[in-house]
Amino acid sequence: MKRIPDLVTTVVGSGPGILLAHGASGSVADNYGALIPVLAEGHTVVGSDYPGSGATPRAAAGLTLDELTDAVVSRAVDAGVETFTVIGFSLGTTVAVRAAARHPERVRGLVLTAGFAKADNQIDLSLGLWEYLLNRGDAEGFARMRTVNGFSVEFLNGLPEEQLAELLEPGPAGPPLGVVEQAALGRSADTRENLAGITVPTLVIAATRDILVDPANSRYLADHIPGARYAEVDAGHVVMAERPAEWQETIEKFLAEHGL
Repeated sequence: MKRIPDLVTTVVGSGPGILLAHGASGSVADNYGALIPVLAEGHTVVGSDYPGSGATPRAAAGLTLDELTDAVVSRAVDAGVETFTVIGFSLGTTVAVRAAARHPERVRGLVLTAGFAKADNQIDLSLGLWEYLLNRGDAEGFARMRTVNGFSVEFLNGLPEEQLAELLEPGPAGPPLGVVEQAALGRSADTRENLAGITVPTLVIAATRDILVDPANSRYLADHIPGARYAEVDAGHVVMAERPAEWQETIEKFLAEHGL
């Protein structure tokens, strides 16, 4: 039985390729919905939902980083996009880095937001709690924990009551089916040995108020990828919700400067 099911994939635009790698518990639409149409004005944008996210079926067994990376890359190539810049968010940064290591002939650049090379204790404990709650069927507890992890204190405290209630509502379908496997992958992934071998232009973006993935993890990536550029956005983990315009502008400028 296949470990990785066929990934449901979005392909839009025309021009140089961009491959999107989303975060755990998210999807391409969740993490990149507002960015895709902007990028698609001058790029062919490809994004695949991981097993158990979006419309992609849950995996038959646990995920490994190599298998997930190869599946995401394969879907881009199948769509006719043979070379690309990989934009990764959170867990997606490990996919992006591993793609550069395993498929160097295809990866032209990297953009890594709120990322990490290996889970520190904070990430490991948080994702472990996601697994604990979901394995016990506590969708409401998971929604609360993900909200606390995902946003800065300032952002949460500034939300109107109805918007906060929406974040805490697990919904009739509950969380994405693949969150447990994605959280486990986030805890086990380790790309430290891949970093020194990266030769493509790389932008590392830290979210300075990130509670889930401390900014020190982004600084580690920038320090260990040769020639990487480091930038900061004053936001919590879900930077595309808190500071979408600043995040978008930072990415667009980097892509333009390097002709990606």
